[in-house]
Amino acid sequence: MQSIFLKLTLTLFFLLRFAALAFAQDGLPPPPPGVPIDGGLSLLAAAGVGYGIKKYRDHKRS
Repeated sequence: MQSIFLKLTLTLFFLLRFAALAFAQDGLPPPPPGVPIDGGLSLLAAAGVGYGIKKYRDHKRS
């Protein structure tokens, strides 16, 4: 009885081990391309600065 259990366990172990090796990937994926920070982000930053200045001046007047 123990012999059958041992054979079944070892067989299952080796089958699962080789299946895991078969699906293993070699290396990491390439990094994503760089994202340029210009254009729209610059306009949003300038608008935010302008809005902040306007709010500061309005607050100073009241």
